[in-house]
Amino acid sequence: MEEKIVIAVSGPAGSGKTSHAKKLSETFNLRYVSAGQIFRRIARERGLSLIELSVLAERNPVIDLEVDYRSRMEALKGNVVIEGHLTAWIVRDIADVAIYTYAPLDVRIRRIAEREGKNFKEAFIETLMRERSQAKRFRMFYGIDVYDTSIFDLVIDTSKMSFEETSNIIVSYVKSKCFK
Repeated sequence: MEEKIVIAVSGPAGSGKTSHAKKLSETFNLRYVSAGQIFRRIARERGLSLIELSVLAERNPVIDLEVDYRSRMEALKGNVVIEGHLTAWIVRDIADVAIYTYAPLDVRIRRIAEREGKNFKEAFIETLMRERSQAKRFRMFYGIDVYDTSIFDLVIDTSKMSFEETSNIIVSYVKSKCFK
């Protein structure tokens, strides 16, 4: 029977989780699934901004549960790199490898501002509001402390090296764990 690889990548906004998850997907020819894209799709479906949906999600766990359910179903299919803020906690029991990417706040805000075409202050305010909302509801609804990285196999600061150098470390680690 063919082995079905599941790689979970989590971390805060602007930490490089999406870029590195996509790189893993391409490198190992695995599907790519983003919990953030699922959340954004739900916001669009409801005609809400990300902040509005995050605030609504603080009061209504059904939104996060829908994202988690869809993410878990994708992970169960296997041969996937699945990324999102909470994804690794949601699929940890079926993930072959869980990776956490992080970077200092100012680095993450600069990346977000550049990516989204916003000024630093605007990106800073939006990111802090979203991260506080996420941390609050993840603790309230799941009992998860998003700052506790003990469930991860690899924790890496993406600000210390170039994307290529960081990617080489991540790819090498995954290769050693999943593709022996």
